[in-house]
Amino acid sequence: MVNLTIDGQKVSVEPGTTILKAARSIGIDIPTLCNFKDFTPEGSCRMCLVEVVGARRLETSCSTPVAEGMVVNTNTPEVREARRFVLKMLMSDHTFDCMTCYKYGCCEFVEFNANCIEYDAVKAFGTERVMTKPIDDSNPFYTYDPNKCVLCNRCIKVCEHLQCNHILAQCDRGYETNINPVFETPRGKSECVSCGNCIAVCPTGALAPKQFKPFAYAKTVQTVCPYCGVGCTLNLKIIDNKITDIYSTEGNVNDNLLCVKGRFAYDFVSSPDRLTTPLIRKNGVLEEASWEEALNLVAEKLKEAKAEGPQAVAGLSSARCTNEDNYVFQKFIRTVGETNNVDHCARLCHASTVAGLAKSFGSGAMTNSIDEVDLMDVMFVTGSNTTETHPVIGAKIKQRQQKGAALIVAEPRKIELAKYADVYLQIKPGTNVPLLNGMMRAILDAGLEDKNFINERTEGYAAFKEFMDTLTVEGCAEICGVDPEDMRKAALLYATKDKGGIFYSMGVTQHKTGTDGVMSTANLAMLTGKIGREGCGVNPLRGQNNVQGACDMGALPGDLPGYQKTANPEVVEKFEKAWDVKLPQNAGKTLTEIINGVGDGTVKFLYVMGENPVVSDPDTNHVKHALEKANFVVVQDIFLTETTEYADVVLPAFVYAEKDGTFTNTERRIQLLRKAVEAPGEAKNDWEIISLIAQKLGAKGFDFNSAEEIMDEIASVTPSYTGVSHERLRNGDRIQWPCLSKDSEGAKFLHAEKFTRGLGAFMIADYIPPEDQADEKYPLILMTGRILQHYHTRTMTMRTPGIEEIAGDPFVEINPETAKEYDINEGDFITVTSPRGNVSAKTRFNKGIMETNLFMPFHYGNSGANHLTGGELDPIAKIPPFKVVKVNISK
Repeated sequence: MVNLTIDGQKVSVEPGTTILKAARSIGIDIPTLCNFKDFTPEGSCRMCLVEVVGARRLETSCSTPVAEGMVVNTNTPEVREARRFVLKMLMSDHTFDCMTCYKYGCCEFVEFNANCIEYDAVKAFGTERVMTKPIDDSNPFYTYDPNKCVLCNRCIKVCEHLQCNHILAQCDRGYETNINPVFETPRGKSECVSCGNCIAVCPTGALAPKQFKPFAYAKTVQTVCPYCGVGCTLNLKIIDNKITDIYSTEGNVNDNLLCVKGRFAYDFVSSPDRLTTPLIRKNGVLEEASWEEALNLVAEKLKEAKAEGPQAVAGLSSARCTNEDNYVFQKFIRTVGETNNVDHCARLCHASTVAGLAKSFGSGAMTNSIDEVDLMDVMFVTGSNTTETHPVIGAKIKQRQQKGAALIVAEPRKIELAKYADVYLQIKPGTNVPLLNGMMRAILDAGLEDKNFINERTEGYAAFKEFMDTLTVEGCAEICGVDPEDMRKAALLYATKDKGGIFYSMGVTQHKTGTDGVMSTANLAMLTGKIGREGCGVNPLRGQNNVQGACDMGALPGDLPGYQKTANPEVVEKFEKAWDVKLPQNAGKTLTEIINGVGDGTVKFLYVMGENPVVSDPDTNHVKHALEKANFVVVQDIFLTETTEYADVVLPAFVYAEKDGTFTNTERRIQLLRKAVEAPGEAKNDWEIISLIAQKLGAKGFDFNSAEEIMDEIASVTPSYTGVSHERLRNGDRIQWPCLSKDSEGAKFLHAEKFTRGLGAFMIADYIPPEDQADEKYPLILMTGRILQHYHTRTMTMRTPGIEEIAGDPFVEINPETAKEYDINEGDFITVTSPRGNVSAKTRFNKGIMETNLFMPFHYGNSGANHLTGGELDPIAKIPPFKVVKVNISK
């Protein structure tokens, strides 16, 4: 430790600590504008000047390290005079229009101006200059006003060190200095991803959202982002019952970072398109109705359907709704609907994760935590375009890579992370299993398997090893279309590092062999002993905000809350006792089977809560034809969607900002939503609507008064949620399941001493080619996926003008060489045809996609990629193959 004296107080700090940090550690406040987090000290604002006894000049305390015996004075006349001079200089170069400024009421520079009295500073340095630097408003979400910029460089640092995009720099010199993308490219034309994280750290309002209301006394409510599975904390700024701004705070899952959706895409909450009253279809048209009329009709039709038998009722729950909503919904379908026909969109994204990891480890959840990225020596990303689909986790991976960790990326499409990778394997679509098998073969060839871990913690290794002995790295690499030496390099890089995590998403799961792909990731982790330890693990990234929670709550046909199996008589008896009702014995239908049942007349009554299957399900034409034949469909949602076109009753529900409850993010963390605004019209809470229908039918156990009461019931029947309560979450407890008691914060990582199933199981997974193979009629392979700007079926994100400006239209990515063969120019409309349908969209050239491949996002409704998808389901998880579709194209 280094000992020094600051303003007469003795302090001991670690070597390398700056004077500023040392002073703050004992409560001495030194003013600074440019200092930010733990990045390289900037020393640009000069406000932190202090006197170091014996030094020839005043020192910037933010950039001067402590020394043994140092004596520091922070408030001498000389220091005060120097700060007065600096403050005058800063003030002379700043436009003061505070009452209309974004930072009004929270401006750090204004706080400095409060020091004007202390330092006797005046506004201008001599004659006030007229500020005429042009404002950059080219970005659709925010503006940059260089006349308010104090050149603190915080925005540069956050872009370099946190977002890791490296697009900003100081440009020009002297009074003309400003901060812009490199080569002074307008922000709207640069590679800026509009995350807005620069806005969050700007101290003056030089960076500001285009849509904001300057008002110092707005209400602020903390809640959770409604988009991807990262589960970022949001602070909603509320004026006149409207969200006017969103920002984040340090700590929590996202540690001050947000993406373009989380920060800017909130217009949907107060959209005039919101559903405000129940609708009933009469003479083919949806007409407004009272709640009493709508609920009576739903109850009557449900009663009629139940008389047809246990398969006549089905429900689709929602990964966008809270845990409490999903719990009540699945309880309603099982107890009032008397069926296990309940499912949700996890069937389309991570059902193979639940099935595959449960077989290998005994638990189908992400094994480790987002924070543990900071501890990893190697990161292996496959089947995930992380910086677009889970932007904050993508940023954390880039941060870790910048600090020296190795990165392996295996993707058919050259994604952003490939630019940072030590090894990039551009594999053919649908070859995840031979990729992982080939890497494991290379590890075995090099003798780098963790023999102790295998012997002590696993079973089934002998049979697995016997299977692996039938493979070669060269054979696996040939199937994948990559260089076998690159495959070896990736394998040895992963195996030789101490701590390493595997990150994957739907590029692994959305195949006929998705469960095999998931089990192969588990095999790789066990083979190298990188499981059950901090900074390791198999980490599936959930696509939607509450996919994990909806699964946890039992919105699955074979699972009651907490993955307690409907096939287990003891489990069924437990819930019958808890719910005081006889539970159904029939095996439930999965989502795709439910749609088929609607089409063939087996399912007479379909209740859809917060889902849009017409856009999100495979083979859109098949879904539409099924719903056209439907007997009775109820849709509970926030907008009219493509699915409500087939609804007999539409019920208006709350959005995330209008409700209390919880979401469970991708790392199993349960987080609290807080009501921020009132809902429009007669909209109701999702769980309340369901409870009202149950009460119409005389059901017991639906007399809930709050989401908090529902969570208490969840905790009473769900072992992994035993210690969870709203009270604990309000008090700041950060809980990850399994949380087995009221004084536990749960498990940061799983399988520490033993696997949930006891011993980890090596599972044999051989390569089975995708059903769709390119042929003469369909010579190209289409991959589908998501993009940064949009979320799921665009129901929410399409209401934000900036997002529509950037990504309002569907598109097809194509390699320029392929386009040349078809005489296609960038921007041309083309028709893409598969055996299941066709869509038309504009082309975008992408050299990072193989010449035999295309890519389309699925978000776009009637022009969405799911008109083309479909095929044979994963036999275990019943997940559809979205990632390999044979197609042809025409101009």
